[in-house]
Amino acid sequence: MLLERWFAANGRDLPWRQRRDLYAVWVSEVMLQQTRVDTAQPYFEDFLNRFPTLERLAASSLGEVLKAWEGLGYYSRARNLLRAAQRVVADYHGRIPVEYECFRELPGVGDYIAAAVMSIGCGLAVPAIDGNVMRVVCRWQGIDTDVRLAATRRRVRSFLEAVIPARAPGRFNESLMELGALVCLPQSPRCLACPLRPGCRAARGGLASLLPVKGRKAKPPLYHAALAVIVRGGRLFIQQRPEHGHLGGLWEFPGGKCRAGEKPEHAVVRECREELGVAVRVLADLGEVAHAYSHFKVVLRVFVCRPGPGRIHSPRPHHWVRMAELGRYPFPAANHRIFSLLEEYLEKYKEKNCPRPLT
Repeated sequence: MLLERWFAANGRDLPWRQRRDLYAVWVSEVMLQQTRVDTAQPYFEDFLNRFPTLERLAASSLGEVLKAWEGLGYYSRARNLLRAAQRVVADYHGRIPVEYECFRELPGVGDYIAAAVMSIGCGLAVPAIDGNVMRVVCRWQGIDTDVRLAATRRRVRSFLEAVIPARAPGRFNESLMELGALVCLPQSPRCLACPLRPGCRAARGGLASLLPVKGRKAKPPLYHAALAVIVRGGRLFIQQRPEHGHLGGLWEFPGGKCRAGEKPEHAVVRECREELGVAVRVLADLGEVAHAYSHFKVVLRVFVCRPGPGRIHSPRPHHWVRMAELGRYPFPAANHRIFSLLEEYLEKYKEKNCPRPLT
């Protein structure tokens, strides 16, 4: 088939294409969900160096896994991958199930992951449908309904189920995904280089720039929050987020959302009192850090604070750590920019030959 021949000649030399065992295929597909190939590539290699087998992954702590995932984002993927590995060890004696339905039931395994891993790793003729594939098929078949609609996805799936070859279905899936990544681009598709061009309805009708159709996406809400870098005796207070929920299992500085009309410097004092049962005194305003997540945006106002009298009471795991020890813990990406603000703050004191504020 023209598509597979194109892939053989043009497919990128990626590390997960050198390893075809189920574990490596699985890890790569989890990482590639909502992450660019060039971003995922070094993480994939480092992850398999740290956790070379599924058994080694299953025996690791959540902290170890999150630290290896740090900066890759969408941390529920890492938590679910760990839980799934532990399930495989407990229920399948460490052997990844090769039956589609059994694999599909593992934590974090949705339709796409199941189809990609089972087709590439086991040769099951199941179409793997990601954003690239949706775009390619909508143009190829001239599908002009909103790609976000379930009906459109069903139509794409029905078409692919009819054409996916029983021989090497994984290569067919990879070929479509690679075509979307390299040729059938969201903007300015390279139609003249496309192996599907002779039968592509969008190319024939001059519709490539109009397809796929995407409905207007709602504007994500913006939140303002205040965080406290609490210092005492040369150490900083950090606490761990609940395992289940947004950024679960990562570490953070305490704080929370500002109420309507509430100044950040007041919000940080209130949040620490409510969250930790202690009053804090603001020493310095480090500035703001803006960060965008998939469904909302947040602006974090960061303050250096001293704790008042009394003991901090936090229901979560927490530590007092030195600045140099922060790297041992997995933090959300926005917190790493807070580290930079804190280092700049300390450097100012050093330049003025003043006592360091964290001593």
